[in-house]
Order: sequence, then C-alpha cells, then structure tokens
Amino acid sequence: MLLTALLCSLFLSAVGQQMHDEWLDPYDMLNYDPGTKSMRKPAEPTSYTNVANERREYTQDPSQAEFTSCNQQADLLEEVITISVMSQDLVKEENLRDDLRYYFMSPCEKYRTRRHIPWKMGVQILKIVMITTQLVLFGLSNQLVVAYKEENTMALKNLFLKDYSGVDEDDFSISVYTQRAVYDSLFHVIDQYSRLGQLSVGPISYAEDEDGRTKLITICKEYYKRGNLEPSDKAYDIDAQLETVCMSNGPKTAKEWKTQNASFFDLDFYRLVDIKITFQLKGINLQTVRSRELPDCYSFNVMITFDNQCHSGLVKIFLDIDFESSACRDWKISGTAEKNTHYLLVFDGFVILVCITSAALCTRSIILAVRLLKRFSLFFHENFNRKVCEDDQKEFLNGWYVLVIISDVLAIIGSILKMEIQSKSLTSYDVCSIFLGTSTLLVWVGVIRYLGYFQKYNVLILTLKAAFPKVLRFCCCAGMIYLGYTFCGWIVLGPYHEKFEGLSRVAECLFSLLNGDDMFTTFAQLKDTNTLVWLFSRAYLYSFISLFIYMVLSLFIALITDSYETIKNYQRDGFPLTDLQKFLQEHKDFPVTDNGHTDVELRDSMCYCCYCRRYDGAHIDVKMLQ
Repeated sequence: MLLTALLCSLFLSAVGQQMHDEWLDPYDMLNYDPGTKSMRKPAEPTSYTNVANERREYTQDPSQAEFTSCNQQADLLEEVITISVMSQDLVKEENLRDDLRYYFMSPCEKYRTRRHIPWKMGVQILKIVMITTQLVLFGLSNQLVVAYKEENTMALKNLFLKDYSGVDEDDFSISVYTQRAVYDSLFHVIDQYSRLGQLSVGPISYAEDEDGRTKLITICKEYYKRGNLEPSDKAYDIDAQLETVCMSNGPKTAKEWKTQNASFFDLDFYRLVDIKITFQLKGINLQTVRSRELPDCYSFNVMITFDNQCHSGLVKIFLDIDFESSACRDWKISGTAEKNTHYLLVFDGFVILVCITSAALCTRSIILAVRLLKRFSLFFHENFNRKVCEDDQKEFLNGWYVLVIISDVLAIIGSILKMEIQSKSLTSYDVCSIFLGTSTLLVWVGVIRYLGYFQKYNVLILTLKAAFPKVLRFCCCAGMIYLGYTFCGWIVLGPYHEKFEGLSRVAECLFSLLNGDDMFTTFAQLKDTNTLVWLFSRAYLYSFISLFIYMVLSLFIALITDSYETIKNYQRDGFPLTDLQKFLQEHKDFPVTDNGHTDVELRDSMCYCCYCRRYDGAHIDVKMLQ
C-alpha cells in the first residue's frame, strides 16, 4: 500500500515539472520562445552584488542620514528634558534664596540691585518732618491754653481768697484758725464776687443762662444733724448723719446777704463740716490771636471750700476751677487768623494722607514677609523634613513695621482731634497732645531701624534686644522687694513724713532714693516726735539704700554690660549662624541682568519653566525661559 502511494507522488511531481516548463506568462513576452512555444529560462548568476563574499567596511546609505539626525536630536532633547526635570528643585532653591536675600537687604542695597526708589524710607522721612512740625505748632497753641488756665487760676485766688500770699501753703490754698477769720474769708468772697466787673483786669464776667439772666452764686454748708460736745468732761453726744443747707442769690454784697439771711451765717463750728461756695464765670482767651488762631470762649466753674472735717482748729480753704472751652457764638475778626486756620486744616489733612500711605506700605511689607515665611517653611519641610526654628521666624516678623503702623494710627487720631479743636468742635487739648506726642515718640524711635543697617550704630539695638528678657525677669524679682518697701513705708512713715503720705508718693520717693536723689532731705524732714518711729525710719532708709543701690542696681547694670560684651564679641568673632543664615550664605552673589532687572523680577512674572528647540541642519539649541 505504501509502495503504491510513493509511486503516485513521483508521477505527479514529474507531470508538474513538465507543466511548469510549458507555462506561458502573457505579461513577460520578451522571454517567450516561439520555436519551442515555451518561456526561456534566464541564466543563473554566478555572483551577487548584495552578498559579500569577503568582509568589507560598512558604508552608510545617504538616504538614511535624515532619519539618523532626527534620532540624535530626539535623544538629545530627551536628555535635556531629563536634566531639566532633575534641576527644577535646584532652580526653586536658588529662586527662594534670591528672594530671601533681597528681602533682608537695606534700602540702599535694594536700590543698587533693582534701581527701585525706596519709597517706604522716603515716606518715613517725610512723615517725621511733617509730624514734628505738626507737634510743634500744636504744642505752642497748647502752651497758650495751659498758661491761660494757670494765670486765671492764680488771678481768681488773689481775687477771692483773703490774705492769699500767691503760693499755696500745701495741697490747700490758705488756712485760717479763728472764727473771725472764717467769717471774714467767707464775706470777702461774697463782696469780691459782687464787684467782679470793677476789680478784674481780664475779660471775665458773670455767666448767663439761656434767657440772658445772670447765674446765681450758691453757698452750701454741711454739718452734723445734732451734736453736743463737752471736752472738759470727756463727753459728747453727736448724730453722725450729715445735713446740707444751701442758699442762692445774685451778685449782692455781704451786707445784703447778712441782712436777708442772718440765721444762715450763724455757724456752729463744732458741728460744721464744710462750707462750699460755687459760681460760674465766663472768659475769652484773646492771646491766641497773636499766634493767628481764633480765640476760645471759656466757662469757669469755681468752687471755694472751707474744710473743717478734722475739727482740729485749722480750717483749710481750697479754690478749684473747672475750665470748659467752647466755640464763641458771635464773633468777628479781621486779619489773617481765619485764613491761617484753613491752612492748618489743609496741612493736617496732608499729614493724615502721608500716615495712611505709610501704614499701607508697612502692612504690605508684613504680608509679603508672611508669604515668604510660608515659602521658606514649606521648602524646609519638603527638603529637610523639619520646621523653621523660632529665631528664624522672628526675622520675618519685623517689629519695626508694627511700631510704624501704631505710630501712624496714633498720628491719624491725633490729627483728627487737632482738626476738630481748630474748628472749635472739640476742646480735648490734653487727649490730642497725648496722641500726637506718643506718635512723634514712636516715629523718632523708628529711625533707629535705618541706623541698625550700620554695624557701628547697631550695638544699641542688639544690646537692648539681648538684655531685655534678662532685665525683665530681674525687674520682676526686684519689684517684689520694692513693693514691700513701698507698703511698709506708707503705713509706718506716712503720718510723720510728707513724702510718705500716699502710695504713689512713697513709690516716687523710693525711686528718687534709688537714683541717689534728695537723700539728706528725706532723712532730715522726718519728724522726731516719736522715738520708735524715728529709729525705724533710719533702719528702713539705710536698708533700702544699701540693698537697692549697692546690690540691685549694680546687678541690673551688670546684666546690660554682660549683654553688651557678648554683642561686641559676636561682632568681632561672628554671630552664631541660624538655619536661615546658613541657607543664605550658600549663594555668593545676587544675580543682576544687564538691563538692571534681577532674576527675581523675571521670576515674579513667570513661575514656570518651559523648553523650546530650534532645528538648524543637524544641530539643536535648547533654551530655558523663565
């Protein structure tokens, strides 16, 4: 069976070969042989050009050059992109370092770097000049007001107080010791008030109410409701409840008062506590015209008190005046006073504008510093996995900017009050002077910030900054001892020494002793009527002076001296470097372009990197644009 299959396959192969030889290709008639009516068979080549019989050198096909160049450019571009991705972190680091270096530059260095005018420093200089000028102008006006009040007080004391010497005896004006002297002083006030227009040399007159009637003078006496004293028998019967009886009348003489109210002036001195005489006067401060300002109208609320609370045989007489200034209702003035007031209002408005600009610039700087701190903190967290230390954080939060903003706010409030005072809408001279004075103080203190950029002038700031925490802790401990001496001196020496009569006076006296002032007078003025108190006072004063001058004050100075020496050594040997300073010192110079702009400026406009390529034959240029 197998033999039969084999013979069949050989027969079919021979037939196929014969059919192939006799096959005609109608599309290839050049190889057709008409004689044999079959296709010619081409001769087999003995060699082939594309088959190397021997090893030979490879030659590139020129048609493949373009594809090879493209592959090389693609490989180069891929390499550049890979390198750029790896260097983005380094670029961000350099950008952050440049921003930090620029932030901590002085205004002069920033100007040399970017050629930007230091507007903030210019505004501060302009503000110092304007606020100081404003303060001087207001101070001169305020001095006139204070002088007017003091001189009127002195004039009224000489006018209404009998036998006034021109100098107050103590905290009271004068004192009387007899009943006759009390009556004479009381009737003297009434007589002088009735003849005020004939006696006073100043523009003072009686106050009037809304109906144009003269306001009345009021006399009130306060006394114990019932009392009976027998000092010889060491007996008394008294009702501690107080009664007050008052009477009012117009500007009449004392004789008329006594005729109409004889019983009122029958005084029981053993029951009498005090007598109070109150009346109101009007006046005009004309001296402000000399400074080309509109005059103020004043109301004088006068109170004269005969104090007999101690019942010691000495009646103290006080004269107190409450001044109230207001705009005059009907006035007419010729000259330059009114025009000058308008100029001052314009000047105050310009001061407010400058202060608002200064506060806005400082607020902007604080916001930028906070943003920069966030960038620096994020960088440290991502690269070093740690937080920025507290000292480095304080470098970003500039306390000088806060000081300037506070001074600007105070100056704005003070300027508004000053404008209201000049327009006669307010009379708060003292409040306005506090705001303007404090703002001027802070403005001039802020000048130290610019001196701090110079090493020789920076010693004071660095010493205060280094010594302040230690000095504060030291003062807290020393203050406890100081308060102990204050309370002890007040309770023991107060009744015998005028410098120890009140807690505030004791504190002031001890502070003067601490500074070596008025020592002998403090020792000498102590009354030696009580031997025990006198001995205690010596031990008290000697121990306080020895403890605080020789020990506490010396240690206080030593703390500041130690901080000063530490700063001097740091300036000579170098300050300890923080993480922020180490980070900044890795960059040698601040890059500046040819046109005066820095890389930081360019980076502010575009915060990303892009790459472009330019083909020129088989070359490629890769540029980084920021």
